Amino acid sequence: MRKWLMVGAGTNLVLGVPAVVPIWMVWYLLSNWPLAALGWTQGEPTENDGAWPWFVVAGPVVLLSGLAWWAVNRPLRRRDEGGGGLYWSVGAAATLAPTAALIAASAL
Repeated sequence: MRKWLMVGAGTNLVLGVPAVVPIWMVWYLLSNWPLAALGWTQGEPTENDGAWPWFVVAGPVVLLSGLAWWAVNRPLRRRDEGGGGLYWSVGAAATLAPTAALIAASAL
């Protein structure tokens, strides 16, 4: 494999640990309002504040996390000589790996 692709995968794996929080925030927001309204999930029965407080709280957290992720990955992607699609998909998968590991561990 290419060196910078592996460096990017390792970096994104490390970035995925703190990214658990914004990923959870996005899932909580989606599962309680739009997906629950469609009947795809069951909303939290004690959640009665509405979606606005979650946008106010989760919005900046998710935005800052996304900007940090992009700022770290942009120079690494420039050093990788391969196609951008491969780098970004490996980076996204490596970032989601810690969240997937926590979901799998909670299912046991």
